[in-house]
Amino acid sequence: MTRILIPLAISPADLPPPAADAAPVVLSGDTMGTTWSVTVVLSLDDALPAAKAVLWGAIQATLDEVVLQMSTWDPESDLSRFNDAPAGTWHVLPEPLYTVLDYALSVARNSGGAFDPTVGPLVDVWGFGPAGAVATPPDDAAIDRARRQQGWEAIRLDPASRRAFQPGGVGVDLSGVAKGYGVDHVVRLLRRLGHAHALVEVGGELRGVGAKPGGEPWWVELEAPVDASDASANVAGVAEVLLDASGAATSRLPRTLVALHGLAVATSGDYRRCFEVDGERYSHTIDPRTGRPVPSRLASVTVLHPECMVADALATALTVLGETEGPAWAGRNGLAARFVLRDGQGWQEVLTPAFLAMAS
Repeated sequence: MTRILIPLAISPADLPPPAADAAPVVLSGDTMGTTWSVTVVLSLDDALPAAKAVLWGAIQATLDEVVLQMSTWDPESDLSRFNDAPAGTWHVLPEPLYTVLDYALSVARNSGGAFDPTVGPLVDVWGFGPAGAVATPPDDAAIDRARRQQGWEAIRLDPASRRAFQPGGVGVDLSGVAKGYGVDHVVRLLRRLGHAHALVEVGGELRGVGAKPGGEPWWVELEAPVDASDASANVAGVAEVLLDASGAATSRLPRTLVALHGLAVATSGDYRRCFEVDGERYSHTIDPRTGRPVPSRLASVTVLHPECMVADALATALTVLGETEGPAWAGRNGLAARFVLRDGQGWQEVLTPAFLAMAS
C-alpha cells in the first residue's frame, strides 16, 4: 500500500500550468562533492541544443557560486577565509553566504544548539570533514579540543553592512544547509529566466515548482533506510496508530509519495555516511551538545517545507534533538516531519500532525 501526501495549498507562483507544446528536459552535473539534477519544462525553442547548453551553464555557475562562497573543503572560499581570520575582526560577506549564515544561527538559537554551524571541528575529528576519515573513534581529549573551537553564540552579524564577527578560532561549517540553499538558488535562477516548472535536486535534497506537462505535480518517493520500505506493506493498521502521532512498529515502512508542488523535501539519515567499529555504528550527524554522533536508534528524519534551505537545516536539527524531543519540537513549530526509528528487527514511524494533514 502507498501513502500519498498532497500540499494543503497551491502557490500562485506555480500557476499557470505549462504550455501544451512544452516538454520536460533533464540537465545534470556535479557540485558540493555530489551531483545535481534539474528536470525543467521547456518550450520547443528553449529545448534546442544551444539553448539547453546555455541553461546548463547558468545552473552550474549558480551552484559553483555556492561552493566558492560556502565550501570548507576549498581553502580559498569566502567561508574558509572567514574561519581563518584573526580574532576580533569583522568581515563583509557575499549576500548568499550572509543569508545562509544568518539562517543557520537562527536555527541554532531556536533549537538550543542542536543545529550548530560551528560544529566543523567536531565533524573533522570524527572523520567526516576535510581532514579525512578515521579508523577509530576519537578519544575524549580530542573531542574536548574540538569542542573548545565551537562557539556559534560568539558570532555576531551586522545586517546593515552584511558583516560577520570572527571571535577567534571558530570554524563555521554550513554543510548542513548549503545543499538546500543551492536548490533554492537554482529555483530562483530558473524563475528569473522564465522557467516556472521544474524539479531541482542537489545531493538528494529536492524542491518542486509548478507542474509537469499535463498539469501533474512532481511526484517523488520519500527516502527511507535500505530495506525499510515496501510498497506491498499492509499500512492499514499502522495508519490508525499514526493518527495520534504515537508511531507503530512494522517490518517495513509504507511507500510514501509526495506531490512536490511548491514543496521541498530533505532527509537526514545515519545510513548515508557512517562507519562501524566493533559492531557500533557512528553517524556523520554529530550532536554539538555532546560532541558525539547521534544515537543509532533514530535512522532518519525527513522534513517537508516550501524552502529547501529550511528543510535541510531542520532535518539535521531534528535528528540531533532525537526520537523524543525532536517530534515534540517539530510539532510545536508546525513542521511536517517523519521520524524513522529502528525497532528490533523492524521499523517505527513517528509522524507530526502537519505531516499527517497532507496524507490522503
